[in-house]
Amino acid sequence: MSITNFLDSGSIVAGSAGLTLWTSHFGFNSFAVGLLGALSANAFGAAFGALIGGPLSDKFGRKVIYTYDMLVYMVGTILVMFAINFPMLLVGFLVTGLAVGAGVPASWTYISETSNDDARAKNIGVSQFAWSLGPAVIYTLAVLLSPLGLMGNRILFGFLTVVAFIAWNLQRGLGESKAWEEEKARAKASGIKQHPYRTLFSNHTSVKWLMFLIGVYMFWNLVAGAMGFFMPYVYETAGGISNKSADILQAVLWILTALATYYGFAKFGDKVNHRIFFFTGAAMAAASWVVLTFVGMQQSWSLWAFVILWGLSAGIGAQAWYALWATELFPTQFRAGSQGVMFFVVRASAGIWSIIFPTVLNSLGFTVAGICMIGLLLVSLVIGTIWTPQTKDKSLEEITLEQYGPDFVEGETANSAHHDNQRLDSEPNGNVVLPKTGSTK
Repeated sequence: MSITNFLDSGSIVAGSAGLTLWTSHFGFNSFAVGLLGALSANAFGAAFGALIGGPLSDKFGRKVIYTYDMLVYMVGTILVMFAINFPMLLVGFLVTGLAVGAGVPASWTYISETSNDDARAKNIGVSQFAWSLGPAVIYTLAVLLSPLGLMGNRILFGFLTVVAFIAWNLQRGLGESKAWEEEKARAKASGIKQHPYRTLFSNHTSVKWLMFLIGVYMFWNLVAGAMGFFMPYVYETAGGISNKSADILQAVLWILTALATYYGFAKFGDKVNHRIFFFTGAAMAAASWVVLTFVGMQQSWSLWAFVILWGLSAGIGAQAWYALWATELFPTQFRAGSQGVMFFVVRASAGIWSIIFPTVLNSLGFTVAGICMIGLLLVSLVIGTIWTPQTKDKSLEEITLEQYGPDFVEGETANSAHHDNQRLDSEPNGNVVLPKTGSTK
């Protein structure tokens, strides 16, 4: 499942690494550049994919999504690889984004549901490590392939196609989530037809956590999303840095992110205070943009301070916490669907910002754009620090019982949730059932 995360981030930065090359080749204006970013895996493409894939994963199973969406991903990357005009390139970015968005809720949900209670952050962290490796590997390859110009970027998308094919073959052999199978069996036995979104949006607790997670992730992702697709463009246009040097900076940044994810979040996410850990990463992220915005890119030390601060913060920051909390704070029957809704809102907002950001950068200047980034990061910091959920050391069943009450947890599990956390080969024993119609807390 971690390969899915690698392909998600890899497709974003492969497009980013070649953006100036595609712009030069096809003669894009600022709007065309923004549209590519908006419809890619970085924004609207992934947003609509998540909105489709999330509920399908809850209805038909996690395995159905990750079995077939890699085939769609390969179609998208092949279109980009052989793009001969702007429409073909745009469709390739969109199709790739749809596949990425559909796979993310199923992937994160599967990882959480098949993890031991004291290893959810670790396993989510490993998947985020793979997500961080995507940009590190792609930007490193981009540097090596830079003498080939645009052909080098086409080769990058060919590489992603090969990795997606390998992922498709591996994922076909995975079993279904036991938590999902048990919930479906009980739903069938009860004869009650599910309306997951009706329950999701009518329940006070689920709406509260939707708003919290969107607040934490969306405001951070507006910055991270713009960076993921536009940062080499920013380095080159606002800082006067060469394409190769920009790719080197991004490669180092993502290597640091990968290291921080593995040695930070994965190692300590299950052990230390979540509020303090989240605040540390969020504060480092804001500090990185303060340095870049007010010192500028003409000083080499400020560039490297930015790369180090942001790189480390991204490994222990909002995305890793969102991936963990989004799988913990909702019952099994709409765990993936809720992620689909949130991912749609987050990536759609990134899509709108992707259209606006190049214009803000070119019209108002980098300092104004940087101040906007700082403000967005501070909003995420405040929301995540004040309302950090207390889920550490608890099973998914305990969290559901605590947050939603016994209507969402079968009676036997409600009585034994604090004791029966045994897993067989990292598979959950969750016994979540349908809520009563219109149940709210």
